Amino acid sequence: MARTYNIAVIPGDGTGPEVVREGKKALSAAALKFGFGINFTEFDFGGDRYLKTGEILPDSAVAELSKFDSIFLGAIGHPDVKPGILEKGILLKLRFELDQYVNLRPIKLYPGVETPLKNKGPEHIDYVVVRENTGDVYTGSGGVTMKGTPNEVAMQNMVYTRFLVERCLRYAFEYTRKRNRKKTLALCGKTNVLTYVFDLWERAFNEIGSAEFPDIKREYYHIDATCMWMVKNPEWFDVIVTTNMFGDIITDLGAITQGGMGIAAGGNINPDGVSMFEPIGGSAPKYTGKNVINPLASIACGGMMLEHLGEETAARAIEIAIMDVTANKLKDMAAGKMGYSTSEVGDLVAERI
Repeated sequence: MARTYNIAVIPGDGTGPEVVREGKKALSAAALKFGFGINFTEFDFGGDRYLKTGEILPDSAVAELSKFDSIFLGAIGHPDVKPGILEKGILLKLRFELDQYVNLRPIKLYPGVETPLKNKGPEHIDYVVVRENTGDVYTGSGGVTMKGTPNEVAMQNMVYTRFLVERCLRYAFEYTRKRNRKKTLALCGKTNVLTYVFDLWERAFNEIGSAEFPDIKREYYHIDATCMWMVKNPEWFDVIVTTNMFGDIITDLGAITQGGMGIAAGGNINPDGVSMFEPIGGSAPKYTGKNVINPLASIACGGMMLEHLGEETAARAIEIAIMDVTANKLKDMAAGKMGYSTSEVGDLVAERI
């Protein structure tokens, strides 16, 4: 075969291995049809490993993963591990150390999928959020003094540099140009209150836009207004770029409008390095091993990964197959209500590819 991609696979916790299995099934079907190869290498990072060994990530993990073409992740989160340990020790560590500075979240309603938004359909919900992924309050800047006393002080600081802001904005402008839909990029912020950080973002947004991307229309929305319009008028949006914390919030709002966490896919992108693709729904431990979880988010992640690797025709074939299955086969997107098992849904998509 002319092209072969080496993919690191982290099935992770809970239902992660089940959805990853179906994602790999779709990827293999696309590779076979479109004439390229995929080599999968699995890593056991997650809750079970941590409970057995006390180790979250070995010291060699980042260097080893950086040698792959991409990372395909299932889910992180174990009911027997305190929240935050695995998320910070695996997800955030990989995002930061592999410099995956963009979190890319398509918000797209597939045909046949119900949305809680009245009188809205697939023609209204089709936009993308570009979330800055390595700055903001997630950097850990801050601290606590006088803990446990009536005078306790807790601080967690929103930190951004011009470098972090500019590289995220340039990615967002370039993505908007490539998407070539409405050619409109909206900055989502809070310039009227968070004046220091969003003065930096807004100035950089307009300077880069006018100098380098004059063909892209620029808009600005406050975060609170963005949340309202995502519910009332999602058809207004094309691409939204925002900070780490605001992006974390609005992408989950977007996910529920597109049918829920079971169908929402995301990518942690380093345009010049190794990127990582993951479904948004989490590990869903109560469904572990039951073969009832919806794998479509993981399958869609595979499509995102192929697009990022340059296999755009194969990526589009995966998306078309997903849309055919949602329109014609599945009764519901919720676990146990699809009318098919997890593995059967994967089979349906692979057959259509």
